[in-house]
Amino acid sequence: MILATIYVAFFYWYTSFGGPLTPDEIDWYVAEAERVGQSRETSEDFRGFLENDTGDDFVILNIIDSREPPLVVEGFPPAANAQEMVDRYMEFMYPELFARACHPVLIGSAAHRAVDLMGLDVEDIEVWDQGVLMRYRSRRDLADILSNPAFAGRHEFKVAAIEKTIAFPLDPWFQLGDPRLVLALLFLVVGFAWQALRRD
Repeated sequence: MILATIYVAFFYWYTSFGGPLTPDEIDWYVAEAERVGQSRETSEDFRGFLENDTGDDFVILNIIDSREPPLVVEGFPPAANAQEMVDRYMEFMYPELFARACHPVLIGSAAHRAVDLMGLDVEDIEVWDQGVLMRYRSRRDLADILSNPAFAGRHEFKVAAIEKTIAFPLDPWFQLGDPRLVLALLFLVVGFAWQALRRD
């Protein structure tokens, strides 16, 4: 009973039940994004992303090339490296993400330059430092984070630390390591083991 209660609580927290964003919510989030400094062009693209909301979780695939040395940010040590800049940016992001069941699914460092490029007429896209797959519980959760005024003050650290990046959302998506599935299997094993011990 205890394991079942824990699992239900986790499932409820980890899963989005809010459904797709409503038109009124979208208008509010776009207005808030513009209020905290997002450009009109960016906010209109943001609107399109929100209007296509499925109500489900999604991931954003990030391909990153760090800037070394990073740009200088006023009030931050000039000798700081790109990772220190990213760490300052993520001081705000991590608590906001984890509180909403948003987290990295995969993080890896580049082992080599790009091994396959097709249909691209852009220079300087072969070299990357890192790839990150970030899971978000819902587009509503991401919109909450981006519309927070505290986010605007931290974004400059990301800009300073990154030379170039490509990021795009995946929805629908699937992973065998979904924590809801893993936890369910773990609790089943623990439950059966406990029952077996009690019978002995």
